Amino acid sequence: MNDESFDDYYEDLQASPNADQETIERVYRMLAKRYHPDNGCTGCVDKFDVVTKAYQVLSDPAKRAAYDIRHEQIKHRRWKLASAVVPSSPANGNSDQEIRNAVLSVLYIERRNDPSAASVGLWQLEKILGWPEKILEFHTWYLKEKGWIQRTDSGGYAITVAGADVIEETGRLKDKDLLLPERSVVPEK
Repeated sequence: MNDESFDDYYEDLQASPNADQETIERVYRMLAKRYHPDNGCTGCVDKFDVVTKAYQVLSDPAKRAAYDIRHEQIKHRRWKLASAVVPSSPANGNSDQEIRNAVLSVLYIERRNDPSAASVGLWQLEKILGWPEKILEFHTWYLKEKGWIQRTDSGGYAITVAGADVIEETGRLKDKDLLLPERSVVPEK
C-alpha cells in the first residue's frame, strides 16, 4: 500500500482514529443507511461501497491494527513536512499574522498532497502547530471570513485558491517546502 493508493478509512467513515469499536459500528450503520442503493433520496452505490470497505477493515481488530500502523506512517510523513515550515512554539510571542501564515501553510501543503480531498481538522492543527484550540478557533474564523480557507464536508478546513495566492505572495513557503514527500520513504520514529 503506497501513499497514492492509500484510502483514509477514518475519513471515509467520518470518525476519529481514536474511535472505539462501538462508535465505528454506529457511524457505519448511519452512513450505510444513508448511502444504501435502496434509499431513493440519498442512495449512492459508490459511497456505500466506500463506507462498507472502510468498515470491513476498521471493524476487524487485526486488520485495524495493521491499517493503523500504515495510517500513522502516512500522517506522520505529511505532518513532518508541514512542521518544517511553521513556527516552533506559541510561547515565542508569535504574532497573529504568523499564526495565520502557519495555518495557511499546513493547509497549503495538505492541498498539494491531496488536491481533491484536502481537509485538516482543528485537533490536527493543534497537534501540528502546538497552539491550543481556542487560539486556532479565532484564526480559522478569520481566515474563513477572508475567504482564504473553507469548511469541508468532513468538518475540517481546506485552503481556497485565494488562500493559496496569499501564502505564495508572502513567500512563506520556500521551493524546498513545496515538494511533496517521497513516496518510498518510511518515517523514522
